[in-house]
Amino acid sequence: MSIALHPNGKVHFLSRLSRDSSVLDVGCGNNSPYQVKALLPNSVYTGIDIADYNHTKPNKADHYILTSPEKFASEIGNFNESFDAVISSHNIEHCNDRYATFAAMLRATRVGGKMYVSFPSARSVSFPRRAGTLNYFDDSTHKGDPPDFDRLLAMAREHGFEAIFTSRSNRPILARLIGLMVEPISRLRKKVLRGTWEYYGFESVMILERVRRQVRKTR
Repeated sequence: MSIALHPNGKVHFLSRLSRDSSVLDVGCGNNSPYQVKALLPNSVYTGIDIADYNHTKPNKADHYILTSPEKFASEIGNFNESFDAVISSHNIEHCNDRYATFAAMLRATRVGGKMYVSFPSARSVSFPRRAGTLNYFDDSTHKGDPPDFDRLLAMAREHGFEAIFTSRSNRPILARLIGLMVEPISRLRKKVLRGTWEYYGFESVMILERVRRQVRKTR
């Protein structure tokens, strides 16, 4: 059901990986280790975060790294072409240096590997304020403005990636229709419900594949 509602979402991305893939999960709260290992039990899973966040189920990570916000990007930078897949679901907007973090994620991906990244869209700064975060500034832990979609995509290309799927404001049709139906309730309760993000297009999504190593610029 999740894949039908969210084609090109995180679950869909993971479901298309080899079962024994090595996976780096950047910002791995909300039971993400448990969820990834449930989908890919034979994967080698590495999660990195700055704290244990909302883990209510067993943490089944093979490797679990907690570090400080200041060292987050450099810790990821210790991995060089180490992973078949790198995932980051609504994390980079919380980072002290989102672009250094993203660059480290790109370098951590092997040639032939893939990356899934999602983050709030640029349009979200003008969305209504609702519990559960619909307007970018609803979440006080978001840093600055939404990540620059074009800058991230340019960085990916510089590091040898090609886009498999990109959406500046993702609105998959089935989830969007659910959001349309529940919008009166969401508006009345001032709360994000299932489909609200998709109805508004809250989320930017990138699915990328590394096809070559970074080309070093010469003077």
